[in-house]
Amino acid sequence: MDNLIGIAAPLIKPNNHRLTALIVACALFMQNLDSTVIATALPTMARAFGADPTHMSAALTSYLISLAVFIPASGWIADRYGTKRVFRAAIVVFTLGSILCGRADSLPFLIVARVFQGIGGAMMVPVGRLVLLRSVPKAELVAAMAWLSTPALIGPVVGPPLGGFIVTYFSWRWIFDINIPIGILGVVLVTLFVPDAREPRSTPFDLRGLVLSGLGLSCLLFGLETAGRGVVSPELTGGMIGLGVVCGLLYWGHARGRAAPLLDLSLLRIPTFLVAVAAGTLFRMGIGAIPFLLPLMLQVGFGRTAVQSGLVTFASSAGAIVMKPAAMRALRRFGFRDTLLFNAVISAVMLGMIALFRPSWPMAAFYVVLLIGGFFRSLQFTAYNALAFADIPRDRMSSATSLYSTFQQLSMTFGVTAGAATLEIAMHVGGHAAPALGDFSVAFVTVAMLSLLSAPLSLMMPADAGTEMSGHGSRIR
Repeated sequence: MDNLIGIAAPLIKPNNHRLTALIVACALFMQNLDSTVIATALPTMARAFGADPTHMSAALTSYLISLAVFIPASGWIADRYGTKRVFRAAIVVFTLGSILCGRADSLPFLIVARVFQGIGGAMMVPVGRLVLLRSVPKAELVAAMAWLSTPALIGPVVGPPLGGFIVTYFSWRWIFDINIPIGILGVVLVTLFVPDAREPRSTPFDLRGLVLSGLGLSCLLFGLETAGRGVVSPELTGGMIGLGVVCGLLYWGHARGRAAPLLDLSLLRIPTFLVAVAAGTLFRMGIGAIPFLLPLMLQVGFGRTAVQSGLVTFASSAGAIVMKPAAMRALRRFGFRDTLLFNAVISAVMLGMIALFRPSWPMAAFYVVLLIGGFFRSLQFTAYNALAFADIPRDRMSSATSLYSTFQQLSMTFGVTAGAATLEIAMHVGGHAAPALGDFSVAFVTVAMLSLLSAPLSLMMPADAGTEMSGHGSRIR
């Protein structure tokens, strides 16, 4: 029966589910804290490096590109060497990468250090999720995901004000050094409490698949990141995008002829997984632009300090924490399909409202919009993350985790790139040397439309999809 429903018999005792989720969340906390702290600090770092603030998005996208390149290998490596060993090593690599980032003296150095840091991050999240997927009964998965996500959401809440405080009163280098004690604590907790869950692997590692997918993703994302920036020549940008597309097509042909490809695209034939990937990608593209656009608008467009910017930005993540207890109720009441359909529309509207922000607005209005938006966005993420694995067989769980995590990180990279590119285009059309308020408005409306495109894709699955997780089907019967 376990094989039929796609969840293995628990490898972890039921009373340890919560402890395991919280330990995994320590790694997510470190990763999310790092991402949000650096987003708030980018304008200050740009001045220290003598770089254009709009070019600093490369510090975000380089890390996300590294995740997209190396995440595909996470499932195979976890099965081969064990989740405990891989998870612990990933935390060590991430921490070492943070130390290198804190020593950066230029934007290129920072980009290289962020890529190294991303190698560790590429293993932390999917391997941690894999532990829960193999140990928690399907009916309890939504609640387990909430336990996993809630401590991790503390990072985005603490990150913006902490980043603003650090760069205002101390050195920006401290935003990376704070990962050191967290990383040490994570290694200790994993060593003591995380089980070594793995599945036997009889297939060899798909090295050709890693080369093709990694080269394709990195070239494509590099080309999109540099498009229209003047950082490199237009010929190089076009060539990188073209090479990325070619490698992607070559990988598709390679995967079709291999029994166990690194990224198993045949999983997209499962309707619930397809919706979680396709709709989730579009939704995250819009949301992924917020950590780059919002602090930049508040500091460059509004003239606020880094501390003031951080105190406003944190409201979005605070709204996400408030939502977590309500996720199960919403899914039980409306089911996955209707929740994802209508919640995507609400989230896109709230994202688009940020385009109306002006310096004359009272602070309370900023907080209300961001809190409400964060609430609904977090519900959408929780639903996608649970739905993705609703119908995945046990023996394909690691492959599904790798593929889903790759798309997840790819969409966030596209989001930062789309937000930065739209801002650049609006500046060019308006003839502005620095971003104006109207340029930020155009960027936020554009990314909100991207998120809105995810709504109709939810109709690709039946109304009772994922009922074993949500409990919606049993309720309406």
